[in-house]
Amino acid sequence: MMAAYRPGTQLMFQALSAAVASAAKLPEEEQNVLAAILLEEMESENRWSALFSESQNLLEQIANEAIHEFQAGQVHPFDELQ
Repeated sequence: MMAAYRPGTQLMFQALSAAVASAAKLPEEEQNVLAAILLEEMESENRWSALFSESQNLLEQIANEAIHEFQAGQVHPFDELQ
């Protein structure tokens, strides 16, 4: 399945192709290390994306609660709390 075209995709593809071509010239062991680093970075990015998407509902609830507290006059400036 081919992904839809997005602006900038061609430049990213060219940069990635150049990086892969350069990495292909490295010894096999270094290629494996580089591949492991890249895969781990991509997995880390996927985990962060999942965590952020899962937290959006909670963040929205907290924001709504803060708005309601402000509108109810239950919020005070920090300097008044000292």
